[in-house]
Amino acid sequence: MDTTTEKAPPVPGKRGAATGTGRAGRLPAGVYLLGFSLFAMGSAEFLLAGILPDVATDLDVPLSSAGLLITAFALGVVFGGPPLAVLALRIPRRTALLVTQGVFAAGIAAGLSGGYAVLLVSRVVSGIAYAGFFAVAAVTAVGMVTADRTARASAVVVSGLSVAMVAGGPLGTLLSHHTGWRGGFWAVVALTLVGMIGCVLRIPAARGSEPDKAPEVAREIAAMRRPKLWGIFAITVLTTGAYMITVNYSAALLTDITALPVGWVPVVLALFGAGAFAGLFIGGRIADRHPHTALLAGTVAIVVLSVVLAVAMRYALVVVPAVFLLGIAAFVLNPGLYARVFAIAADAPTLAGATTVSAFQLGISCTPVLAAVTLTRGADLTSVCVIGEVLAAAAIPLILLDRRNPLPGSR
Repeated sequence: MDTTTEKAPPVPGKRGAATGTGRAGRLPAGVYLLGFSLFAMGSAEFLLAGILPDVATDLDVPLSSAGLLITAFALGVVFGGPPLAVLALRIPRRTALLVTQGVFAAGIAAGLSGGYAVLLVSRVVSGIAYAGFFAVAAVTAVGMVTADRTARASAVVVSGLSVAMVAGGPLGTLLSHHTGWRGGFWAVVALTLVGMIGCVLRIPAARGSEPDKAPEVAREIAAMRRPKLWGIFAITVLTTGAYMITVNYSAALLTDITALPVGWVPVVLALFGAGAFAGLFIGGRIADRHPHTALLAGTVAIVVLSVVLAVAMRYALVVVPAVFLLGIAAFVLNPGLYARVFAIAADAPTLAGATTVSAFQLGISCTPVLAAVTLTRGADLTSVCVIGEVLAAAAIPLILLDRRNPLPGSR
């Protein structure tokens, strides 16, 4: 039982003022707008994987080189997000949101107008902007609600990614197949511009904090030295890698071992995305008061489901619902992770938020390397599920340690 029902300390700023929280139980419209913007930008991440062969053919590069475009985006997120977040502390949040979206859209457009080298650089730039937007959007959403709704607001913003996974990536891929691979990315640029217009209309122009409490770079950097915060980042990397290593190899698993027709693979992956959306809703409802309950439930479920998939991958009747449940388990975690980050680093929300995004992306980026450890030695493809089980199991002691040592003065 979770005995640390702590509430995240208020992030510096006025909550519920100006924007309002609407009727009881409803969040401000600006929170949902930020989720839409993240959907638009996140679609670019999930779109590329579906059209890599087309990109490689059109640009006359090997498929392995085309795959580096995914890595370039990830590296931009991992290493560029926190520094950009520090720069964003100097300007009002709405301005930071508009700048990061503008840089992202410009980077995508520039990449579509050049060759492989230009596209590679543009992916790094877009990844940096994406991470910066993600971090500022999360703290902006939290600043628009009361302290007991932070995890729920974060869940709505992050849900943009699950919608991108379920709909944005597949629809963008479909569009690209009919218009050329660039068509889907031009749609991403258009949607990002729509998100910018929405930010102008719905996000307050003010910084969102009192003049005497304006974020300071020195204070945020000092807060990042807290060991408990890095414990949450470690949990984020481990749990993200735990479910993403199975997701990243799901197409091969489903066709080679489960023996599903190729046409069913997108359907099963969409089920994972639907589960992710449900998980965010559930986690958002739980994590504000019981963050460790959400973290433990999600992580233990990933362990169990990874074992089930490793053992029963040949049986479609088991695999299909297990993939859906894996989506729920994976994204029940996210609101809890954000709740802990904003509780531990309430005085450094922007930089901590950016580093959290980097931790998510680092967990995703590590999966090919970890999978190669077993697959290059001739292990069965289901070994990736076993690796996921081990990663999730390694996160459980860290979660228990964090629960045993709550913040001073918190419950």
